[in-house]
Amino acid sequence: MGPGRLKLTPQQALSRLVPHILEMESLAHKRIAIGLAGGPGTGKSTLAAELVTMLNATHPGSAALVPMDGFHMRHAKLEAMGQTDYKGAPHTFEGADFVDFLHHLKSATGVVSGPGYSRKIEDVVENAFAVQPEVRVLVVEGNYLLLSEGPFAGVRPLLDYAVFIDVPRELVRQRLMKRHGEEGLFTPERNAAHIERNDLPNYDLVSASQDRADVVIELVVER
Repeated sequence: MGPGRLKLTPQQALSRLVPHILEMESLAHKRIAIGLAGGPGTGKSTLAAELVTMLNATHPGSAALVPMDGFHMRHAKLEAMGQTDYKGAPHTFEGADFVDFLHHLKSATGVVSGPGYSRKIEDVVENAFAVQPEVRVLVVEGNYLLLSEGPFAGVRPLLDYAVFIDVPRELVRQRLMKRHGEEGLFTPERNAAHIERNDLPNYDLVSASQDRADVVIELVVER
């Protein structure tokens, strides 16, 4: 039996997820982690941020966003490895550090700060967010939360509930061209080549991990 599949708009998805998570939180005696996984360009970051906002509207200060993107390898390290063309692939993340961080977060009683990622500089930013002691729900967001191989395999056992966000591949391609073009760092030709060489293979790899989710949500979205 694979996970259940739901076809929902982002608002419908939030309306489904919020009460379910609130119920989980009320029954849990410790901090819980909710995973939102999906390929690049699927809108999971936006959904995760809105989920945190809605949870905090019900119970102020109870939810925090934990993005996987802060665990990109630093750009200088990727340059030294000759891997800048593959930035964003699983092997260009500090996967083991991310698993350790998540493990620590689940049992932490003090303030814990974590790294983020800035598309403006295409690099990691230290202390981009802080998880306060009163947080009860960690909303963890990233591409590789459900992988079964390599260091990322350690993430799934730490998630109390895992959601996979599914968006059609062609729409993802269009969104990524727009996203890569917004900061104006590279030419459209470079961006198109990067998407074909790196982003879409990563999307395909991530799609293959969706059976490890508790639920798959096919997002009904505008372009």
